[in-house]
Amino acid sequence: MEYFDLIKQRHSVRAYKPDPVEEEKLNKILEAARLAPTACNLQAFKILVIHTAGRQQEISKIYGKEWFYKAPVVLGICAIPGKAWSRSDGKNYGDIDAAIVMDHIILAATDLGLGTCWIGAFNPAAAKEVLKLGDDMEPIAFTPIGYPETHDFKKVRKNLDELVIRK
Repeated sequence: MEYFDLIKQRHSVRAYKPDPVEEEKLNKILEAARLAPTACNLQAFKILVIHTAGRQQEISKIYGKEWFYKAPVVLGICAIPGKAWSRSDGKNYGDIDAAIVMDHIILAATDLGLGTCWIGAFNPAAAKEVLKLGDDMEPIAFTPIGYPETHDFKKVRKNLDELVIRK
C-alpha cells in the first residue's frame, strides 16, 4: 500500500472478527517494530505478544472493554527506562521510543489488512500483575490486533492551520 493511503486508511478499530492472525503477519508486524528508530538506537523496550483465547477474563483487568480482549491478539509495548537514553535535562526517552515502536506496529498491521486501536487508558498496575512484568519494565501502550468487522468510519482531523506554527 502506498504510504499516504496507509495513513489515511488507519483508524481505531473497536470490533474484531474471531479469525486468528496468521503467524507470518504477526512476525512481519514484530519485524516492523524491531526496525523502529529509538534514541541512540538503544532499543530499550519489550513487545508483549498476548494471545487472548481462554484469557479474556484475565486480560479484561488490563482494559475492560470487551472488544479489546475479543481480538485474537493483543500487543503491548513496555519501556525499560533504566536502559533508555536520557536527555541532558534528565528527560528519559523510554516512553517516546515505545510510542514510536507502537506506531510502527499499528501501521504495519494496517498495511497487512488488520485492525488496531491504540490503548493508553489501561490499568498499569493490573498490566504489571497480569503479565508478570518486572519492576524494570513500564507498560506504555497496548493494541488489540485482528481482522476488523466491516463498518463505516470517517476520520476527523483538524485543519493544518490549527496545528502548525510557522516561524
